[in-house]
Amino acid sequence: MQNGARLAHLLFLLMAGLALVACWTAVKGAADAAAPVAQTAAPIVDVAQLDGIIGPATARYVIRALEYAEQQNAQALVIEMDTPGGLLKSMQDMTKAILNSPVPTVVYVYPSGARAASAGVFVTYAANIAAMAPTTHLGAAHPVGMGLGGAGSTEMTKVTNDAVAEIRGFAALRERNAAWAEQAVRRSVSISGQQALRLHVVDLIAESPRDLLVKIDGRSVRTTVGLRRLRTRDARIVDVPMNTAERLLLLLGDPNIGFILMTIAMYGIIFELSNPGSVFPGVIGGLALILALATFAVIEVNVAGLLLIAFALILFIADIKVPSHGVLTAGGIAAFVFGSVLLTEHQAPFLRISLVLILVVAALTAAFFAFAVGAGIHAQTRKVQTGREGLRDAIGVARSDLAPAGMVFVQGELWSAESADGVISQGQRVRVVQVKGLRLTVRKAGETSKKEDGE
Repeated sequence: MQNGARLAHLLFLLMAGLALVACWTAVKGAADAAAPVAQTAAPIVDVAQLDGIIGPATARYVIRALEYAEQQNAQALVIEMDTPGGLLKSMQDMTKAILNSPVPTVVYVYPSGARAASAGVFVTYAANIAAMAPTTHLGAAHPVGMGLGGAGSTEMTKVTNDAVAEIRGFAALRERNAAWAEQAVRRSVSISGQQALRLHVVDLIAESPRDLLVKIDGRSVRTTVGLRRLRTRDARIVDVPMNTAERLLLLLGDPNIGFILMTIAMYGIIFELSNPGSVFPGVIGGLALILALATFAVIEVNVAGLLLIAFALILFIADIKVPSHGVLTAGGIAAFVFGSVLLTEHQAPFLRISLVLILVVAALTAAFFAFAVGAGIHAQTRKVQTGREGLRDAIGVARSDLAPAGMVFVQGELWSAESADGVISQGQRVRVVQVKGLRLTVRKAGETSKKEDGE
């Protein structure tokens, strides 16, 4: 009852803490969304920084930044981008929001050395104005991964043709180079900023964000509410950072984080089942499992990989209960490794669990179960130390003459005994050779002992 009360109290505190965090996040997000617009004559330009892989968190961030810019009546939303690409679904959510936004959008590949690769090319083409900093590049937009098989498969051909049609539509809408866009998708070509300007892939090269605002000042762009003339030369730049919910989603969107959480969940469940009533491993394992499942829901994992990992957990638990001499553990390790590799196959190469992390966790798991199984086997082969079996071969001292019956002192107790080796004198050391009920059969064990330790 006491353990149950403690567990209930702990769960209550955890749920209360999670509820407070959720409420604080909701209130802060609402406050951010409802923040009043500063009463100033200077126009506003909002800036969102898209740095890293395009995924659910970054798509949500850009969509919220567009909504915030609309509420502020901003002149434009500048998306400073440096990305290797990302997920098809997240990219489509982002471009759809850009195309349907009443706020002019400017994609700026920045800072120097940045790139707009793969999905970043689509986002660049969807924007009203596309700009690049010096020594940046873009391209290599061929669809990859998604679990669709080889490049020559029918599925991949369909996806490629669909991507070409999509980016050509963006190019026609924004009056940019559609032929190069198709080559970027079909042949993964890449170009520098100067080449992009010369080929009319982007609209301008800007040294800095302020230089960008000076160069786009006075341009007219078409949005969903009609033509808008930009007034950005003296605009006040307002950064739109990620909020707490988006940062949490970004963290949970990392498959390596989800993999670590899943490993913690597995160990917690295994420890709880092997030591019932421990409580703490079970609670930690349960929380880690919920967060891991949330991660896998965000990144849309391969179901086959998830089932293999679940099967590995079943084998690990069975190995605790069934003496398989390591066979179940070996099968569990194999299922765990294969499942972990397959888990993010659909999202490769952008969202992929590190192979080094998989092998390290598998090696640690194998070492743990090897130690546990080895300890179990060693315990089974050890000589019994207690009970009737523990008396066999035990050494004692005769407390009376055994001719043939008498008393002996063995393992701290007096026993009735009879000699199987003739007469044994009092004080002589004896060895137990047989146990018959409460009577021992003994033989001489060597020289006599005048006083036994602890006697």
